[in-house]
Amino acid sequence: MEHQLLRMNIIERKNYKGVNLPGAHLERNNLIWANFQGANLQEAYLIKANLTQADLRGANLYRADLRGADLRGANLQEANLQEANLQGADLSNSYLLEGVGANLQGANLQGADLQGINLTRADLRGANLQGANLQLSNLHLANLQGANLQGVNFQGANLYGANLRGANLQAADLYVADLQKSDLQEANLQEANLQEANLQEANLQEAKLNNVKNLSFAQLRKLTFRKLTFRKQTFRKLN
Repeated sequence: MEHQLLRMNIIERKNYKGVNLPGAHLERNNLIWANFQGANLQEAYLIKANLTQADLRGANLYRADLRGADLRGANLQEANLQEANLQGADLSNSYLLEGVGANLQGANLQGADLQGINLTRADLRGANLQGANLQLSNLHLANLQGANLQGVNFQGANLYGANLRGANLQAADLYVADLQKSDLQEANLQEANLQEANLQEANLQEAKLNNVKNLSFAQLRKLTFRKLTFRKQTFRKLN
């Protein structure tokens, strides 16, 4: 009953700072500019909720269902999104970090729009980002170990020093992405587009590069690699 009343009055009241709402049903609610700072929304249902510009700093969204939610411009700094379901959510231009990495370990971000997002030092270990849009995003020093990044749009993304060990980057688009000093050990880069990607000092030990696209000899300079798997690979000439 409490959650039902909340659903009815949610548009009228915008300040939910520190509120305790585990498992609350807030599907399709209009929560634009709402303040959920420090709120407990563990396992809450926020399917297709409008959280544009919402303040979710320090909120507990563990296992929350945010499928199709609109989180454009939302402030998610220090929020716990571990195992949250963000499939199809729009997080473009949202804020997930200020000094401390966002916890997105095991989160489902399949098909999410994360264009321009700041995920510096974020923990995305084992996360599912298949088909997500991360164009121009900042993943500086992010931990993406074992993540599913198949078909992700990383065009122009900053992946400097990122941990991509064992990640699945099959058919990912890494056009002009910055992968300097990134750890790509045992990563699957089959059919990935590496055109003009910066791979300086990247670690590609035991990485799979079968049918990788647009990789040049110039990009292989100063790499750390061993036991690379190349099959049917053609390198572009140096400029």
